[in-house]
Amino acid sequence: MIVGGGLAGATAALTLRRGGFDGRVVIVCAEEHPPYSRPPLSKAVVRGESPPEKTHLRPPRIWKSNQIELLSGVAGVSLDPGAHSLDLSDGTTLGYDKLLVATGGVARRLPGAVGVDTVQTLRTIEDALALREHLSRGRSLAVIGAGFIGAELAASAVMVGAPVTVLEALPLPLARVLPPFLGELYARLHRERGVDLRTGVGMARVQARRSGVTVSDADGNRVAADKVLVAIGIELDLHLAQNAGLETGDGIMVDQFCRTSAPDVFAAGDIANHPNPLLGRRLRIEHWQHAQHQGAAAAWNMLDRAEPFAEVPWLWTEQYEFNLQIAGLPEPSDRIVLRGDADALDFVAFLVRDGRLAAVVGVNRPDEVRAGRTLIAQHASPSDAKLADPDFDLATLTASEADA
Repeated sequence: MIVGGGLAGATAALTLRRGGFDGRVVIVCAEEHPPYSRPPLSKAVVRGESPPEKTHLRPPRIWKSNQIELLSGVAGVSLDPGAHSLDLSDGTTLGYDKLLVATGGVARRLPGAVGVDTVQTLRTIEDALALREHLSRGRSLAVIGAGFIGAELAASAVMVGAPVTVLEALPLPLARVLPPFLGELYARLHRERGVDLRTGVGMARVQARRSGVTVSDADGNRVAADKVLVAIGIELDLHLAQNAGLETGDGIMVDQFCRTSAPDVFAAGDIANHPNPLLGRRLRIEHWQHAQHQGAAAAWNMLDRAEPFAEVPWLWTEQYEFNLQIAGLPEPSDRIVLRGDADALDFVAFLVRDGRLAAVVGVNRPDEVRAGRTLIAQHASPSDAKLADPDFDLATLTASEADA
């Protein structure tokens, strides 16, 4: 039984079949759609370059040929680990031998703006289609939040010719994770493309108008737009886990094998808080590759393979013609060793903390980010000279050579 039809759950189901499991596999999908990928929603789908069907993780025949049952438009409402049973929103109850919770979360809404027709979030296909219709008419958009979703939406709006204003509470985009130098480059990119990016904005009120909406900040400044897109993260869907008595905190607490505190119940994806031995701390990651890989790991462990899950986090975002990738866990205080041309946005920044490589941030430099990710996993301490040398191939380093 897999509760959640996102990437983690879908990957787990297919991995169970690859692993030789020949019993019943059921995915409980709260949405009416089959499992689909969310990253294209803020880019190709919202710009009208791709139909929503292109986001589907697999064509219908794959689920059928693998005998994976999709219960679409149905949610899990009550889990009883002792009885190994799950109550569904349609009134039925199903038993299970092993169960994976991969319910992820829902887009966080702005307090005081719930129910305002001109204010929306972006999490589902329906959200993307509503935004696509809005942007296709050249109507203005105000985006609250300059994280990856907000920035991708801003870039998409500019690319289709719609006016866009981005309001960010922090002094720089991604200021909680990136050193200021990188946040400034990120802000410059959007401003040079025509985004009205306003930072350090304390939100006060969102008010519907006869034609559109007005956003007021704490200083009394106002932004008028035809629609507001709230991009301030997600709220985890912990209802099922908490009511079942699973240990939770920042997500569902799991061990290195994706096991929760209840027998035969596992968790993966955005909702799972796991120990990462490579980084020496517990993590909860909300990125595509993490969901895919942890979903697969959970499936192997549901089959009693005892394979621990551990990897260096890696994410990417595409905005305009640029591909930004981040490996590791950057912090604002990290020391930067730069390779490439930052002004031309063709560079890789190696972030050093306590003498070791802690993270890598690259723009259009995928090979160097990949090599840096390997070095992070090895707890390597490459010299600044090697990191900065454009002619030095980081992939040739071993951990001992890097430390030397």
